[in-house]
Amino acid sequence: MLTAKRIEELASKPNVRKIAVENFLSTLGDMDYNSALGNLELDANLYNWNTATVSAIREGIREHFSSK
Repeated sequence: MLTAKRIEELASKPNVRKIAVENFLSTLGDMDYNSALGNLELDANLYNWNTATVSAIREGIREHFSSK
C-alpha cells in the first residue's frame, strides 16, 4: 500500500497536478487494479490531466498493487 509520504513524492514531480495525484491515489482503497486504471482513464479525460500527472498516478497505482 502507498504511504502518505510516497503519494506526496509522486505529487511533487515536475509538471504534475499535485492535488489530482494526491486525491486519486488516496482513494484507491479496496479498488482492484483494472478498476483503478479505468478510473484513471476516465478522470484523465474528464479533467484534461497532462502526461506528467497521468504518469505519476500510474506509477502510484503500480506500486499500490505490487505490494498486495
